[in-house]
Amino acid sequence: MSESEVLDELFRVIDDRIVNPKPGSYVTSLVNDPKGIDKVLEKVGEEATEFIIAIKNGVPARTVEEAADLQFHLLIALRMAGIDLSDLMAELKKRRR
Repeated sequence: MSESEVLDELFRVIDDRIVNPKPGSYVTSLVNDPKGIDKVLEKVGEEATEFIIAIKNGVPARTVEEAADLQFHLLIALRMAGIDLSDLMAELKKRRR
């Protein structure tokens, strides 16, 4: 599975958990939190901070883990904001020179 296929599948799973809530699902618990989108945005901020600290501490394995956590929570936030992964990819493609 290619890197872009992994992102596509992850976004589809996130979308499915939002459209079809599943008991015990982390995504479902986040999006159904009483804080709503604010809970997800808190997680984005938390993971961004942990990512920065991992880089500053020079721990490559931890940096990769935190980057994955940040990406995951960012995808949830984008989906909750009604933005599709294809919109993000199109914007990134536009910026490629």
